[in-house]
Amino acid sequence: MNFTTQDLIAHAKSHIVEWDAATAARELAARRDIVLLDVREPAEFSEGCIGNACNVPRGVLEFKVDPSYPACEKALLDRDLEILVYCKTGGRSALAAHTLKQLGYGKVISLAGGIESWKGSGFSAAEPQAT
Repeated sequence: MNFTTQDLIAHAKSHIVEWDAATAARELAARRDIVLLDVREPAEFSEGCIGNACNVPRGVLEFKVDPSYPACEKALLDRDLEILVYCKTGGRSALAAHTLKQLGYGKVISLAGGIESWKGSGFSAAEPQAT
């Protein structure tokens, strides 16, 4: 059987939680414990991000959350973190959220529609913070 990218995304979405932009904004304003994870490529990230998001491109996500990987992202190693994942339009973030769930992260949410939906709902993107 051959699957399309859209099939994979639909499968991922059937196994994850998604928030629309308004819900995400409300939760981010109410709580400080949500980690923002931007899974776009660095060039996309440099164009603006949500809050103080951490940028880990989708293509290296599994490695960056593996504590045995020398260049792991230490801020993401706690499997109990609540993580809001986003990308440009929601496909990569759905795949990333599903992957993180498979890797043992219990509180992962994908931003439906990605940063485009965020900005389209009237919320602003910020210049990425220097790390």
